[in-house]
Amino acid sequence: MSVLIEIFQGVGSIAIGLINVYIWVIIIAALLSFVNPDPYNPIVQFLYRVTNPAYDVVRRFITTNIGGIDLAPLIIVVGLQILIVVLSSLLHAI
Repeated sequence: MSVLIEIFQGVGSIAIGLINVYIWVIIIAALLSFVNPDPYNPIVQFLYRVTNPAYDVVRRFITTNIGGIDLAPLIIVVGLQILIVVLSSLLHAI
């Protein structure tokens, strides 16, 4: 039983790490949107391909364009931070 708990905690820690990486990808993509980067750059294309599906989900349920500023990245980052807190507390409770 102890091995199963350690495996579960390890997988949970990996999931938290991946969520943190995705948060940084969202932050970088949001910052790039302020400087209008070259759309043909492969890194910019990758960032937009990874973040746009999440933006579309949020935009479907919430109006995120307020005063010309898109708040979808902020909403996603806050939601992912809440997910990290919940997941961390579940992992420490085991």
